[in-house]
Amino acid sequence: MRLTLLIAGALLPACLALSGCGDNDAAQPLSSAAASAQATSASNLSLSIWSSEQPPRPVDSWALLPEGNNAKVDRVAVGASGLWLLNAAGDAVSQPYQGRFSALDARPLGDNILSATLDEVRDQTLLLNWNSAQRAFTKPSWLPAANYPIESLCFYRDPHDYLYLFLIGEEGLGQQWLLAEQQQQLTEPRLMRDLHLPVGAKYCAVNDALQTLFISEEDIGIWAYPANPETNGEREIVDLLTPYGQLQDSPQGLAASTDGVLAVDGNAALYRYRALADGWAADSALTLPAVQAAERLYSRSGAALELLIADATDQALRMAELPGGDSPTTAAALVEVPAQAQTTPVPHGGDAADDPAIWVNPVDASQSRILGTDKRGGLGVYDLTGEQLQYLPVGRINNIDVRSGFTLAGKPADIAVASNRDTNSLELFAIDPVNGEVTGLGGIALPLDDIYGLCMAKGPRGDIYAIANDKSGRFLQYRLEDDQGSVKGGLVREFSTQTQPEGCVADDARQRLFIGEEGVAVWALSSDPAASGELVEVIRAEGPLHADVEGLAVYQAKQPYLVISSQGNDSYLVLDAEPPYQLRGVFRVGINTAAGIDGVSETDGLEVSSVDFGGMWASGMLVVQDGRKRMPQGRQNFKLVAWQQIADALKLP
Repeated sequence: MRLTLLIAGALLPACLALSGCGDNDAAQPLSSAAASAQATSASNLSLSIWSSEQPPRPVDSWALLPEGNNAKVDRVAVGASGLWLLNAAGDAVSQPYQGRFSALDARPLGDNILSATLDEVRDQTLLLNWNSAQRAFTKPSWLPAANYPIESLCFYRDPHDYLYLFLIGEEGLGQQWLLAEQQQQLTEPRLMRDLHLPVGAKYCAVNDALQTLFISEEDIGIWAYPANPETNGEREIVDLLTPYGQLQDSPQGLAASTDGVLAVDGNAALYRYRALADGWAADSALTLPAVQAAERLYSRSGAALELLIADATDQALRMAELPGGDSPTTAAALVEVPAQAQTTPVPHGGDAADDPAIWVNPVDASQSRILGTDKRGGLGVYDLTGEQLQYLPVGRINNIDVRSGFTLAGKPADIAVASNRDTNSLELFAIDPVNGEVTGLGGIALPLDDIYGLCMAKGPRGDIYAIANDKSGRFLQYRLEDDQGSVKGGLVREFSTQTQPEGCVADDARQRLFIGEEGVAVWALSSDPAASGELVEVIRAEGPLHADVEGLAVYQAKQPYLVISSQGNDSYLVLDAEPPYQLRGVFRVGINTAAGIDGVSETDGLEVSSVDFGGMWASGMLVVQDGRKRMPQGRQNFKLVAWQQIADALKLP
């Protein structure tokens, strides 16, 4: 049956803390199907006892390992007598690791077994790797002590074979750590992000295939969170306690299933939830005969779904099997390339960094500069290692672009133009051709309601243009001219899109302008101000391009490419920059653990250059804004990616 969940009454405070809750005025009942199921007696689940002389009781937690793992370990247990590795018959496969432990998860890691558990003596999370070839534990390591009590922990392996650990605290705090990549444990774990969870969070489980973290909240219900550290952390309801949901009592354990999640409650009932495209479907609850106080739940997916249920009353372990269920249909993982460098974070918190531009030093390309906007305060200037060299606090700068060959006070000059939302103007900057120092040149007020996006263009005779837009879809193209050492602008063309645009880029070599209409498409038109503003579709915001359409840039080479920020799924599209605009590939910017650089998500602006900047940048670079700074969590910044890596990953011609 489909479970419909609406919140009101006593649970209203929980709803107010949840992004995306409905705003119903009164409590609503479950759907008729769900209500009918609650009125029907639940079926019994057939259980059998699993017993072993090892480890000695009491045991706090168990973990079931995938069948056929290379280490030939069936399960792991922790308690007052240590950490135990057992085979299916319950025999120890190694001497236990001595200690007093609680909470547990374990995963195969190559031919080894990596366990994570709470060391109650040190009050820290212990990471313990068992080497199957040596039949022994390797040197233990501990995560830094948390400043709150850890209630639960659980592993998550993502589609690119990165292994993470979630730490869940009862006080509503938690963390996500990166522990391994490509089946190799990291020498130094990396803190990815801090978590903000419900107060009263108790148990966790992760469904790797769904990339979903499940959290139980005492006296409330079960929540689902995205497990990918680059996501925004928005949660959704899986189930609530009666009368707002199916749960009859607080969950006392969670475990992943093939197609969703399982839970046991204090009334010894088992609940199964299956993921749907737009929510969760709940099976009728199953009673657990002879179980007096279900405390923990463990699962293993195979031909059938194998369960292990712990009883707090008598420490008995009971086994059961359920049909496995259909594996979720998931899209193939996109190609990932790591960034090689990142800039110093912008000074302001929140959604601040937005759009980069690249100024090429005409004498020594390795001394080029990256200009990055801080839309809460100004403009940052960085070298190619990402170190901030300047910060100009000129206001809420949104988009920026650069062109060389301008004439200023009768001399050749390189200039940058940005959209300043404080003054609703074009903000202008001069760039010293020798040392790359950026200085302000003032602004040009525009008759836009609220200036937003911007790009520059250069005509075949050297004319320099600034093209700005506002959220209404109105575009204004200005010719910039020297006015005795200052810059003036004259309006030469106006055109529009039907809905909100932002990103745009001019391909000067072909006199073509690309503009992004955020929820609709990328369009092309001539950048010649004498030409019409007729828009030609390049690619719709559907299929591989997920709205919002954000940053655009052109890689200038014999075969030019258009790069697009597909913000809706944290990816980038590479298309031919000439008709028919063939799609060449899609990629994401992933983690560079060796350099301590996190992946990239929710990119606004980007820039690309084919210039040989030397070293790893010999084929050019892509610079992208990172909407969520992780590893560790912090203010936004910009990431630098070697173009050759992108070309190799996408097999570009």
